[in-house]
Amino acid sequence: MSGEAGMKTPALELKDLRKSFGKTEIIRGVDLAVQAGERVAVIGPNGAGKSTLFNLISGRFGPTSGEVLLHGKRIDGMKPYEINRMGLARSFQITNIFPKLSVFENLRCAVLWSLGHRYSFFKFLADLEDANDRTEELLEMIRLDKKRDILAMNLTYAEQRALEIGVTIAGGASVILLDEPTAGMSKSETTRFIKLIREVTEGKTLLTVEHDMGVVFGLADKIAVVVYGELLAFDTPEAVRSNARVQEAYLGSPVADSQAGGH
Repeated sequence: MSGEAGMKTPALELKDLRKSFGKTEIIRGVDLAVQAGERVAVIGPNGAGKSTLFNLISGRFGPTSGEVLLHGKRIDGMKPYEINRMGLARSFQITNIFPKLSVFENLRCAVLWSLGHRYSFFKFLADLEDANDRTEELLEMIRLDKKRDILAMNLTYAEQRALEIGVTIAGGASVILLDEPTAGMSKSETTRFIKLIREVTEGKTLLTVEHDMGVVFGLADKIAVVVYGELLAFDTPEAVRSNARVQEAYLGSPVADSQAGGH
């Protein structure tokens, strides 16, 4: 990182972040600074604390101690919807869409709040040109414009994941968290999905938990390796690939062959 970049306020920063459940310490003093526009993959063996880390960042859990800062402002202890309004959006391992609404309606629901329409029962949705125009843009961006009137439940699994990505970015968040976005996809679907993620997160800050190391090395600018609740390494893919401590943490196996799913 250059000196100039180091002077900028990180898009997302964790300071001595800790989380315990009872006497069990899951996250043990993580320090991490992600610069605006960086794509970071969070990897680690099963039970490493990756999902807990995401839950702390997105507000599902409050930390036991430490700080989470979004563009320099503390968000630890805030509710998920409050954090979302400040510019951080998250997708989940399990597809989280409205199955009995159309693709268009799913996206428009996500767009309405971001455009300030809130809860108005006196407006006809068809008349909200700004919301409809933005929804059409998102449909094209996630390449579901030809499926706009199909119920979400009738999409393929990969299409449902693409729709969820569209819902996640609909509010214009500057920091995006994706939790295992390619899980359950075929190799060809994964390849297309990596390209889609790159396109729709262009100019945004991205953190993703991912077990497919092909995805990690194909998508990430940097890799954060979490082992037993601690940050073992945070560096470029090339540096992480050759890091002996990282390989040792994966029980002597090359990092590219490991499975990093789970918590």
